[in-house]
Amino acid sequence: MQKINLGVIGTGHLGKFHVKLAAETHNINLVGAYDINHEQARAVCQECQTEAYSDLDALLEKVDAVSIVVPTSEHFNIAMKALEHDCHIFIEKPITSTVEEAAGIIDKAREKQKKIQVGHIERFNPAMLAVKDYQISPMFIEAHRLSQFNPRGCDVSVVLDLMIHDLDLILYMVKSPVKHIDACGVSVVSETEDIANVRIKFDSGCVANLTSSRISLKPMRRMRLFQKNQYVAMDFMEKKSDIFQLRDASVQDMQDKDMFSMVVSKIGVGDMARNVVYEKPEPPQVNSLKMELEEFAKAVIFDLPPEVPGEQGMQALEVANTILDRIARP
Repeated sequence: MQKINLGVIGTGHLGKFHVKLAAETHNINLVGAYDINHEQARAVCQECQTEAYSDLDALLEKVDAVSIVVPTSEHFNIAMKALEHDCHIFIEKPITSTVEEAAGIIDKAREKQKKIQVGHIERFNPAMLAVKDYQISPMFIEAHRLSQFNPRGCDVSVVLDLMIHDLDLILYMVKSPVKHIDACGVSVVSETEDIANVRIKFDSGCVANLTSSRISLKPMRRMRLFQKNQYVAMDFMEKKSDIFQLRDASVQDMQDKDMFSMVVSKIGVGDMARNVVYEKPEPPQVNSLKMELEEFAKAVIFDLPPEVPGEQGMQALEVANTILDRIARP
């Protein structure tokens, strides 16, 4: 089996999971990891039985690709250094601190003919994967992403910390230019916004309402989609999706072995009668981060487009920055 030689840069809270899962991934040969905190890197690498590098250039010279899991402020510098060493790059979200930096690494990767995949992990959430075979054309979206307070991540606004997950998903599904954004946000316990509410209008007519908070008593990660004859509810914490559809009553539905389906009510009479059908697609049993890394390796090995290319990471960042600008100057 073909494998890529991968190095992990950054062994902090999230980086250690990259190291552990890369070591277990069938199409990755984990060469080692690097962190400016050499003791931390050694501890993580010892646990995963891989080499800890004290010199970043030494690691970059031995790998085909890297997983960049450092603070966002360092994404640009590390990514450019990796590209100079002819490495493909997996880079955690948000892609960079600024749109200009994102454009810079995308241009460099194009020049070097290297892949960029951005770590928008919710694309690989079982709740999202469960609806991938449905025709998704939402006209109204409501998203709530709430978490209990954790000092980690408070150096950036909740828009870049949490909401950007939903921004990426919505942009991916709507596939229409943004027409207008209204936003408000407040700082409660940190120096940046801890709670934000956003309304996005798209050229297609779709409207999305998003609320993100990191000062909630209970965590929540839900998204609801409304479109013609269909309602989709995704719960990213529970990793499940529920779908309600209108179908002609005369159509006999075939029961899919991988899906629970039942008629819950009927609308109309005679030839106008339609069934309200509830479907519960079976979510795949996957580790989302491991799947991200597998798909990145597959893109490199078989020269395929990455699942979340750099351009889409930059688009999510651009919308996030517009939201922050609206909050600062309402």
